[in-house]
Amino acid sequence: IVHLTIGKASFPVRDLLENYAAIVDEIVRAKPAAAKGRYLLSITLATTMGPGVRIDPAAAVEASSLARRRLRWV
Repeated sequence: IVHLTIGKASFPVRDLLENYAAIVDEIVRAKPAAAKGRYLLSITLATTMGPGVRIDPAAAVEASSLARRRLRWV
């Protein structure tokens, strides 16, 4: 279980997306070689006092790599 902050609601969307992509990439990269099966079981984003929004982990990994490529060109 990992709880962390990717930014404030006042941050530009690009910065939040960049932080999110970096976090997902690092978590996937830190996966131990002995770990079998799905490594990310669930991802939920939420503001401090707001409701959580569930994100599909498989799509999150794909989206983070896509976001990284897009951010390099913007």
